[in-house]
Amino acid sequence: MGLPGLEYALPVFTDPLVIGLIILGTVAGVVVGALPGLSSSMAIALLLPFSLYLDPVPAISLLAALYCAGTYGGSITAILINAPGAPPAAATAFDGYPMAVKGEAGRALGIAAIASSSGGIFSVIVLLFAAPFLARIAYSFGPPEYFALAIFGLSMLASISAEAPVKNLIGGCLGLLIATVGVDLTTGVERFTFGVPELSDGIHFIPVLIGLFAVTELLSQAQKLGQEKFGVRLSAVKLPSLDDLRRVKGTILRSSVIGTFIGVLPAEGATMAAMIGYNEAKRWSDEPEEFGKGAIEGVAGPEAANNAATGGAMVPTLALGIPGSATAAVILGGLQVHGLRPGPYLFDEQPGLLYGIFFAMLLANVLFLFVGLAGAKIFSRISLVPPTLLWPTVFALCFVGAYGLEQSVIDVWVMMLAGLLGFVLKRHGFAPAPIIMGLVLGGLVESSLAQSLIIFDQQWTGFLGRPIALVFLGLASISVLWAPTRAAIGRLLPRNRRTA
Repeated sequence: MGLPGLEYALPVFTDPLVIGLIILGTVAGVVVGALPGLSSSMAIALLLPFSLYLDPVPAISLLAALYCAGTYGGSITAILINAPGAPPAAATAFDGYPMAVKGEAGRALGIAAIASSSGGIFSVIVLLFAAPFLARIAYSFGPPEYFALAIFGLSMLASISAEAPVKNLIGGCLGLLIATVGVDLTTGVERFTFGVPELSDGIHFIPVLIGLFAVTELLSQAQKLGQEKFGVRLSAVKLPSLDDLRRVKGTILRSSVIGTFIGVLPAEGATMAAMIGYNEAKRWSDEPEEFGKGAIEGVAGPEAANNAATGGAMVPTLALGIPGSATAAVILGGLQVHGLRPGPYLFDEQPGLLYGIFFAMLLANVLFLFVGLAGAKIFSRISLVPPTLLWPTVFALCFVGAYGLEQSVIDVWVMMLAGLLGFVLKRHGFAPAPIIMGLVLGGLVESSLAQSLIIFDQQWTGFLGRPIALVFLGLASISVLWAPTRAAIGRLLPRNRRTA
C-alpha cells in the first residue's frame, strides 16, 4: 500500500520555491537550535509575519522545516559544550558531552543527526497513515491520564542517571520543589516567591537548564585551567561507523515509537519524550553502567524520541486544533492567520494543504540528515578550541540565552544560582538529569492531580474508573519495583544453587 496523499507530494517536491524555503528553514533551524536559550518557537514567531506574503503550503512548509531542524540543532551545543541549545536536547548532553570529552565529538554528532532524522521520518510516516486515528486517542486523554503519565515518568528517577538511586531521588525531589515556585493556579496562593514579583509565574525552565549544564561545566573547567593539557585527538572529527549504526538501530526504533506517542498527547512536547527515550535506552541496554560516561545509545535514544515528537505534535495541532507543543502552538497561529481552521474536518476540506505540510516535514527531516552529517566534522572542531577561548564565549552566550527568554534580570540570577547549585551537587555525586526530570514533570503532576480530584469530587477512587490511567500507574509500579525485585532474585539464585 502506497503512502496516503502521494498525489499531493509532487507539488512539494517539484516547486523550487517550496524546496528553497524548506532548505532555508532547515539551516535556520539548526543554527537557532544550537544557540543556548533560543528556540524554534521563538524563530517561528519572528518569521510568522513574513509568511503572510506566501501561499499557505510554502508558508507552513517553511515553519514546519524550522520546527523539525530546530529540535535537532539543540543537540550540537549539548554535545560539544554541555549547553543544550533547546530543552529537548537536555537528555542528549548526559552522554553526548562525555563522548566529546573523550575525543568522539564527530561520532556523537553523527549519531545525533541519524537518530534525529530517523525519528522525524518515522513520526511523519505514522502521521501520514494514522493522523485521524491518533487524534481520537489524544482526545481521550484527560487530567487523570496526564497525571498517571507524569507519575510513570517520575518512576524512572531512580534509574535515569549514574549509579546512586537515592541521590537521584533526592535530585528529583529538588526539581519538584523548584517546580512549585510561583502562584498555585488552583488556590491562588503564592509559594516561595519571597516577595519577588517576577517569581509569581514560576521559575522558567531554560535558565535552570543553562545553569545546571553550561555554568556548572564552566566552573568545573575553571578548576582544570592550571592542569597540563596534552594534544587533541583527531578522532574528534570521525563520523560513526556501520558497527555504531547496528548497535543503536533498536534504540532508534524504540525511541521513535515513544517519541511519536508522547508527541501526540496535547501539550506534552519533545522534552518529556527525550527523557523517557533516554531512560528506556538505558533500561534495554546490555551495558547500562556505561550511561553517563559516553554511551552511544544515550545519544541515539533521546535524539530519536525528541524529533519523533515533532511529527506526533502535529496530530492534535491539525486534527483537534490543540497544540501538541509550544512550537506547534505558533504553527497553529500561522494556520489561523492564513484563514485555515484546524479540526477534524480539515482532513476532508483541505487534504492538499495537510499532505503538503506532511511531505514538507518529511523532506526537512531528510535534508537535515545531510546537513548534520556534513556539518558534524565542522561542528566537532569546536571541541578542539582551547578552553581559555571557548568557555568565556560560552559564558557570554549563557547570559544572552537566559536574559533573552523574558528580558528579565531575574532569569540571569536564576541561571547563576542553578549553576552554583549544580557545581556543588556535582562535587557530591549528584547528577543533573533527575533534577531536570523533576522540574519538567512537576508542574504537570501538580496541575493534573488538582484537576483530577476536582473531576472526581475529591475521591481518589475515581482513578479506578480510568483504564488508560490505570495502565500508566501499573507501568510506574513495575518500573519502581523492577530493580529491587531483580536484585532480590539475584541474591536468592546462588543460595538455591548451593542448596541443590
